[in-house]
Amino acid sequence: MAEPDPKYVVKSVAKAMTLLQLLEKQAGTSGMSLTDLAQQMKMSKSSTFALLQTLASFGVVTTDPTGTQNRNYRLGLSLVRLGQHAATQTTVADVCLPELRSLSKDTRLTARVAVLDHGWAVAVARVDAPDSVRLDLRLGEKEWPHRSGLGKALMSVLPDDEVRRYLEEIGMPANTAKTLTTVDAYLADLKVSRERGYATDDEEDAEGIICIAAPIRDADGRPFAAISVTGVKIGVLQENPASVAELVREHASRVEQRLQPVSF
Repeated sequence: MAEPDPKYVVKSVAKAMTLLQLLEKQAGTSGMSLTDLAQQMKMSKSSTFALLQTLASFGVVTTDPTGTQNRNYRLGLSLVRLGQHAATQTTVADVCLPELRSLSKDTRLTARVAVLDHGWAVAVARVDAPDSVRLDLRLGEKEWPHRSGLGKALMSVLPDDEVRRYLEEIGMPANTAKTLTTVDAYLADLKVSRERGYATDDEEDAEGIICIAAPIRDADGRPFAAISVTGVKIGVLQENPASVAELVREHASRVEQRLQPVSF
């Protein structure tokens, strides 16, 4: 997420969020004491206690059920309910569409976002190229992970052993002369993708078509989604694909930043 404009930050809310993030990272199952929290928050014990009591009244902080001395604090179960509702109210498309529109405008190519579904790449949103060329890129259909840019980008976030399991289960049929059809060749290609931060489907799924995709990691480092541009292999996509890839990486990074916790 973007850094908030300081003039619009409500300091009491920022302190509450900072305290919750502190509990998230350090409380564990045993919790944290008032003294530890006050020290790390650089607040007095009385102010920290008042903040904890306020948060506890909303169920986002909890404490030991008995005793008033030396009690420890942890995240409350109300956060589980809020998280479940947040997940149902916000889709991958919601998060990524603004960047897809910007990416399509910047590159004048069709931009898409896909998620990983049991090893397959499934496109969930698309912004068509502003020019006359239109590609038959449908939403909701499974795309082979070994021969699509989106599939490669999603797989590049996973460890090799997990990638290998998916490929052995799904298979690696060829569609063009350039399709990678062995696991070792594919893992070597993924190594390059990881190093440069983007993946390519260079006529591996369809002749004359190139796709450049970059992964978006969630807060745990797992594949949240991947975004891509796709077009006919002419012009900049043939002469300087790295310049297009840099734009794809930049827009993917913007989405990834929004998924990270904010520090105040």
